[in-house]
Amino acid sequence: MSTLKYLGLDEKKVQPVVEGLSQLLADFQVFYANLRGLHWNVKGKRFFSLHAKYEELYNDAAEKIDEIAERLLQLGATPENRFSEYLKVSSIKETGNQPTGKEGVETVLNNLSNLIKQERELSKLASEIDDNATVGLIDGFLGGQEKTVWMLVSFLDKSYKK
Repeated sequence: MSTLKYLGLDEKKVQPVVEGLSQLLADFQVFYANLRGLHWNVKGKRFFSLHAKYEELYNDAAEKIDEIAERLLQLGATPENRFSEYLKVSSIKETGNQPTGKEGVETVLNNLSNLIKQERELSKLASEIDDNATVGLIDGFLGGQEKTVWMLVSFLDKSYKK
C-alpha cells in the first residue's frame, strides 16, 4: 500500500522529487567517502583541526544520507544502496588520495557548493507540489551547510599556510 495516498501527494507529481532525492543520495554517498579519505590522510600543521573537522563533516553527511533514504521510503520509493550505482550517477567524483591541507578543504567547498545547488532546486520542486516535509528536510540541510561554507572559507583566508 502506498504511503502517498495517506500523505495527500500525487505519485506523478512526486516523481521529480524522488529523482532529485535519489540524485542527492548518490552525491552524498560519494561526498561521505571523500570526507573519510580526507580524514584518514590529512597531514601537516593543521592536522588536528582538519582531522576533527573532516570527522564532524562525515558524521553529519552520514546522518543526512539516512534522512534522505528515509524520505525516499516515505514517498514510496526504494533508495539505492549500491555504491557501484552511486558512482554511475553521482555528480561528485571520487577524490582518491586527495591532497591534504588547502586543496582538501577546497574540495570539500566545491562538493558542498554542488550539494547546495541541488538542494535549492529540490526545495523548489518539492514546494511546487506542497511536499512540505521534503522542503523542511532540505532547508534544514541548507542552513547547516551554508554555515559550514562560511567557516571553511574563513579557515582558508589569506593567512592560511600549508
